[in-house]
Amino acid sequence: MNAVLIGVFVYILAQLLIGVLVSRRIKTEADYLLAGRSLGYGLATFSIFATWFGAETCMGAAGRVYDEGLSGGAADPFGYGLCLILMGLFFAIPLWRRGFTTLADLFRARYSPGVERIAVLMMVPTSVMWAAAQIRAFGQVLSASSELGVAIAITIAALVVIIYTVYGGLRADAVTDLVQGIVLIVGLVIIFVVFTHNIGGVEALGQAIKPERLNLFGGQDASLLATLEKWAVPTLGSVVAQEMVARILATRSPAIAQRATLLGGGLYLLVGLIPVTIGLAAFSVMPGVSDGEQILPLIAQQQLPTILYILFAGALISAILSTVDSALLAAGALASHNLIVPLWPRVTEQTKVRIARVGVIVFGVIAYVLALSADGIYELVADASAFGGAGIFIIVVFGLFTRCGGAQSAYAALAAGALVWFYGEYVGELPYTYLGSLAAALLAYLLFAFTQSPQRAATPT
Repeated sequence: MNAVLIGVFVYILAQLLIGVLVSRRIKTEADYLLAGRSLGYGLATFSIFATWFGAETCMGAAGRVYDEGLSGGAADPFGYGLCLILMGLFFAIPLWRRGFTTLADLFRARYSPGVERIAVLMMVPTSVMWAAAQIRAFGQVLSASSELGVAIAITIAALVVIIYTVYGGLRADAVTDLVQGIVLIVGLVIIFVVFTHNIGGVEALGQAIKPERLNLFGGQDASLLATLEKWAVPTLGSVVAQEMVARILATRSPAIAQRATLLGGGLYLLVGLIPVTIGLAAFSVMPGVSDGEQILPLIAQQQLPTILYILFAGALISAILSTVDSALLAAGALASHNLIVPLWPRVTEQTKVRIARVGVIVFGVIAYVLALSADGIYELVADASAFGGAGIFIIVVFGLFTRCGGAQSAYAALAAGALVWFYGEYVGELPYTYLGSLAAALLAYLLFAFTQSPQRAATPT
């Protein structure tokens, strides 16, 4: 067994130990799903940052910027960083003050239990397929660092994540996110420093970045609608994700909820600039790489000694673990709290925790099967993220901030958004599918809101 694999396994075992230790403090559903609503600035900020900062932010952002210039980073890190800032500015405090356990609680309180269930059925597949993509990425990192085959590595990856998420819930996620966030930042800083030193220092780094590749919005040839589509998917499509909402609801106060989200967004953008800068400079320093997403791994393999390469592998694994545990817990929380527990109104807190843990296991197994069998898992994730996302965004905005519309409006928005997206992706030719689905969801909501009887329109709780 090589030194890299030993280092990786030691790191993984540490995550498992944290999950087991934290599990002793779990007594209620709120303890498991929301860490007892006890997160302060440190845990909340790093948990928000690490949950969003996945392997695709490390390798994907560097690769897209290498291939396309700065505009390749429009979605990640800039779009997703903006998403966090929007969440902090507009959504964090209103969501925290409602005292919800999951985002779907808003749909039940503001619209109806039926809207709640439909929304959950749209949201859960996104989290599961996202978890599958991260598990597969974890398996590929393990396989690349050892003699293990990809299938065995994916199996190990799935077991690790499922076990410590099942044991510790959101509290374990938050603690491990702190560890993972620190390891991630250290790993990226090390590779940036080594890369900069090896190409001749900061001045050489600046000279390697070509000015014509620094247009964030795609250049003069990019249309306004194309630019809006590119930015709308990561910002509006992800701003109300359950993974993020859970961290906000788990904080001790509305001030912490808002400020930790803004700090997490700022940290996300700051750290995300590291792979972006490397991708921009590597275009000149290492031309001709056929797969841009291999830029960071290539630099690590060629330029880092073993001990530092272990830290780099730990950084990638940190990025993956912090995302996949959040996705599994989000799916388990939505299914258990909003679909299953309401069927037994008098169920005890201990039973609620057991149901949530079973949900994590079930969705973990499904994600594992997808990770093993789906070659195009990242494309599936992109589709799942867009499917239904426009309708969810519309009913959250109207549900939180207005008295306009009720259950019928919500049903119409969810249906219209999903149908237009499906048509644009698989049937017709819609050049701006997400914007089209967003417009359809908005128009459908307003149409039903203004034709609905005022006596039947719902009001915010």
